[in-house]
Order: sequence, then structure tokens, then C-alpha cells
Amino acid sequence: MNVKLEVRRLQLGEKIKDLRLRKRYTLRRVSEKAGLSIALLSQIENSAVAPPVATLLKIARALDVNIGYFFREEEAKERAVVVRKGERKRVFRRLHPQHGESGYTYEALAYTKSAKHMEPFLVEFEAKKKEEVVFLHHRGEEFLFLLRGRLAFHYNQDEIALEAGDSLYFDAAVPHGFRALRSKKAQGIVVIYSEE
Repeated sequence: MNVKLEVRRLQLGEKIKDLRLRKRYTLRRVSEKAGLSIALLSQIENSAVAPPVATLLKIARALDVNIGYFFREEEAKERAVVVRKGERKRVFRRLHPQHGESGYTYEALAYTKSAKHMEPFLVEFEAKKKEEVVFLHHRGEEFLFLLRGRLAFHYNQDEIALEAGDSLYFDAAVPHGFRALRSKKAQGIVVIYSEE
């Protein structure tokens, strides 16, 4: 997978910058509302960095939109939507530049629906060392159903091992992170509920 091409095709940075400018918000205002540094927000807008879902949620909240706004190409008004396998929007998240491309990919599964309370994603988790886990947090709740592989869920100071078929529901305001185990990727469905 060509990571830069995928991120460029999705145009996340351009969508964020365009929306910010249309709302006449400065980088400083959005960074303060989102709790992110100006430098990171600028890198995201310039497509130098692909944001993880938690960061994208913070940016969406700061810009007063639903996270699905960044994945759809046009406003959908339907009460029910179908996103075909080939239409999913795939994004790679690099956790640390010094660790290479160790992170995860996520695909938005319902981005065409504009008015919704949940955001479902198909997520692929990379295997990494325990010390490489990055802890994220955001308001709201998350649900995960592990489809394949083994996954370590780090929640504050705890580590919980998950097997294919296991499910997990947690308060996303508590710092959390994931890593695939046994040097193999893991895949699951993650549903995020973000408090408005």
C-alpha cells in the first residue's frame, strides 16, 4: 500500500484546512480547542502527518463537525447508507517517525452518513513492543470486536489480552492504546461514540 498516495487521495489535510478557513478559525484557535500543538495541526493540514482517529475526533469537535465529514465526498441525506468494500476510505497512522511505519490502518465504514452518533471503522493493528504503544484519549466511548489475531489493550496501567471473537467496550477518556501480539497483525471493528 502506498501510504502517501492513500492519505493524499483522502485529502484529510485539505478538508481540515478548508473547513477551518471557511469558519475563519486560526490555527491557534483550532489547536487550543482540540488540545493539539499548532505544529502538529499544521503538519496534518499539509498532509505531512496522518492523524489517528482520536486526534481526528478532537479536530472535528474543534471545527464543530462530525468526524464522518472528513471521509465523505459529498453530503449524504439518506437515512440508511451502504459503503461498498471498494469505497471504504483507508488511512494509515504512523505512530512514531523513528519507529518506521508501525501503527495501524483504519477504514471508515459509514462515512457517507452525515447525521450519526457512532463512527464505525475497520482497523488493522500492527505488532509492536510494549514500550512503543502510544496512549490516546478523547471524550466518548469505544467498542471493539476483534476479528482476527491477538491484541493487547493497554488501559491506564492495565494490559488486557484479547483473542479473535472477543469484544471490548470502554470509556475513551481514559488513556488507552493497542498493539498486536505474536508479531502478526490483528484486525477488528471499532465503533466510536464521541460525546458532542
